Amino acid sequence: MNFNYYMPVRIFCGRDCLVKNVDYISSFGKRAIVVTGKSSAKNGALADIASAFEKAGIKYCVFDRVMPNPTAENVREGGSAARRFGADFVVAAGGGSPMDAAKVIARLAKGDAEDVFSLGGAAAEDVLPMIHIPTTAGTGSEVTPYAILTDRVQETKRNVSSPAFFPRAAFLDGKYLRGIPHDTAVYTAIDAVSHAMEGMLSVRAGALSDTLAKESLHMISSEFSSLTADALTDEGRDRLLYAAALAGMVIANTGTCAVHSMGYSLTYEHGAPHGRANGLLLPDFLAVCEERSPERGGQILGAFGCKNAFGLKELFRPLLGGREQIGDDLLRKYAKRAAANKNISNCIVRFDEEDLFRVLKSAVGK
Repeated sequence: MNFNYYMPVRIFCGRDCLVKNVDYISSFGKRAIVVTGKSSAKNGALADIASAFEKAGIKYCVFDRVMPNPTAENVREGGSAARRFGADFVVAAGGGSPMDAAKVIARLAKGDAEDVFSLGGAAAEDVLPMIHIPTTAGTGSEVTPYAILTDRVQETKRNVSSPAFFPRAAFLDGKYLRGIPHDTAVYTAIDAVSHAMEGMLSVRAGALSDTLAKESLHMISSEFSSLTADALTDEGRDRLLYAAALAGMVIANTGTCAVHSMGYSLTYEHGAPHGRANGLLLPDFLAVCEERSPERGGQILGAFGCKNAFGLKELFRPLLGGREQIGDDLLRKYAKRAAANKNISNCIVRFDEEDLFRVLKSAVGK
């Protein structure tokens, strides 16, 4: 048995875990910038951060201007705020956008950069330490070294990654998921499903990442009926948050595959939420994988309780609503763009540009 696995994030999980670990938080410094969107004040995360900081004697400022699918300009604005405040560390509270933005802001806090996409591979000494507090269950960014930003020049989303972008700690408290919109809960859960399934198809998959992926898929599938009915309990939210972290731990070591590469165009060009884009594409992508690698495809789908890719499509259908109807010219553009993404070579099943076009056509074509 051979594998290489790395996970440097300290994880605290449980109700009120943030305010119960003030002594640990105080070790990060005395001045923090809190990076978030507009929802953290509503879900209770910001109140808990304020309470913990008050007990620890930590001064802080809040940068709550993170946009969905943050751009280079957006994170540079956050970096400027961190430098002005003289932050010792960064706390991210929110879904994928604030957490991804916070990683680059933690680097920009040490000095501006005109090209933020060149910051991949940033050295640890050039990045402020981070605490991440997820308020959705899907992205897994709290346990990954990846920051996904929108590139307006290349008209897509791009990954800026470095081992230094691993947060030092993550606090998982399902109470922050109460009150999030139903579609957000659905799309983020599907994002976690995509992470686990794509991770199992990675050329870097191993025994440990597979174990984490299967457990994540099992836990999400056990809550899928409640998720579909918009009837999640607190226990269900806890399970989804934990499952999303497990899936994040998978892709932190395996990376993702073609689904993400294709999905970025649906998000950038058509405004499809990231998890929804993945959900539209994943069944048709897996149908090809199942055909070309039946044993592996069966293992992946079986872990989620599906007999085949068609079963997954039927499971997702009521959650995703009417699918996009995109013409062939645009789909060929998206296939070409996806084929140029390095994620394509990360899959044990090889996809060329024509394969990608067929998946896109089947999933979202006219």
